[in-house]
Amino acid sequence: MSRDDRELDRREFLKTTSAMGVGAMAASHGLAPLLSHGGSPNEKVVVAVIGVNGRGVVHAQNFSTLENSEVAYVCDVDANVVSKAVNAATKGQKRAPKVIGDFRRVLDDKSVDAISIATPDHWHAPMTLLALKAGKHVYLEKPSGHDPHEDELLIHASSKYKTHVQLGTQRRSGPRFFEAVDAIKSGAIGKPYLARTWYANTRTGIGKGKNVPVPSNLDYALWQGPAPRTPYRDNIIHYNWHWFTRWGTGEICNNGTHELDVARWLLGVDYPTTVDSVGTRKHFDDDWEFPDAQDATFEFEGGKTIVWHGQSCNGLPMYGRPRGTTILGTNGSMIIDQDGYVITDLKGKTVKDTAPTQAGDPLNTVGDDSLTLLHMKNFVDAIRTGAKLNAPISDGAKTGLLCHLGTISHQTGRKLKIDPKSGRIVGDPEAMKRWQRTYEAGWEPTVG
Repeated sequence: MSRDDRELDRREFLKTTSAMGVGAMAASHGLAPLLSHGGSPNEKVVVAVIGVNGRGVVHAQNFSTLENSEVAYVCDVDANVVSKAVNAATKGQKRAPKVIGDFRRVLDDKSVDAISIATPDHWHAPMTLLALKAGKHVYLEKPSGHDPHEDELLIHASSKYKTHVQLGTQRRSGPRFFEAVDAIKSGAIGKPYLARTWYANTRTGIGKGKNVPVPSNLDYALWQGPAPRTPYRDNIIHYNWHWFTRWGTGEICNNGTHELDVARWLLGVDYPTTVDSVGTRKHFDDDWEFPDAQDATFEFEGGKTIVWHGQSCNGLPMYGRPRGTTILGTNGSMIIDQDGYVITDLKGKTVKDTAPTQAGDPLNTVGDDSLTLLHMKNFVDAIRTGAKLNAPISDGAKTGLLCHLGTISHQTGRKLKIDPKSGRIVGDPEAMKRWQRTYEAGWEPTVG
């Protein structure tokens, strides 16, 4: 299929979902009709997209394609990557967006309604908080924060500011996921009690980096931002920062966020009572600082459990899928991924199968899929019309905290006891020292 054909399919998808997919589903899940937020339904939400080497290109593409939004700015500290996002946005709207290196200048522009963040993880919460103080709405890619402290800040901020923050857990806008939630609530698998989540990929090693001069096209100081300063190395930017604790959050937060969020949603749980995680770096002797093989178990009140199984460098699928979630119940089970779900009885016989005939690529790191488009449409509708956000940060940050607890358990090498009301670690001062990172002086995030 050509690029032009995909663009036509995207527009047709928008027309279809506007007419039935989102409309019917949204009505049954509490979304407000197109009425009130003080403006006309014809007004456009003006968006600035920040961080455009990979996922941000999809942000620029989608916000320019949606009928009621436009991209005014494309922002990145690397001058060499902005053209991809500019080209993507220009195909979807009449005017090309402006290019800017320092996102703070965008926050000064009162014509900008929202910012869309696809930066490295260490920037997510600090940038969101700065945007909220400037009166901007925020579409924030996962994970919500770099550590539990930042997730707490975001939850606090959600009650202080009137603007919207949508976490980029796009399964929360998927019609099949709405169906799955309703099916479980109606007793399709009996009483749900266990969720298994997984991600299996065959990533390569990242080598051992060398200190080299900063490329002339890169503002490395601003790229580091709130993270303590360190010399530039040749194996960090653009993607490998995921595997360094200074900037990234490992696979459990990178891809596990999506699957753990689905599990938490379908089981109807918030904070756990215990967390126990084990894992190591198995496949390469390199600079990677997180496990590439990890198992984490989260126990909740009511006898419910979530298990995360991370395979970063071994792509053997589970249940025939490279990623997904299974929910076990007293009368059956459900297997669900971004393309649909399957319900089986206690003997494994299929009761219902919603899987599409042509599945998407679940390991695509850019993630140009229909769920992302729906999720961004929901964000725009919330700003324009007061529609209910599908993934508000007040709930999404709870999933982020869950992922971070898995990391802390792995790093300390022991099972953690958790307060199920706050998500905080109980009776382990040493583990709580990992609750919050050290920031570069002057960059400490605050709610205000």
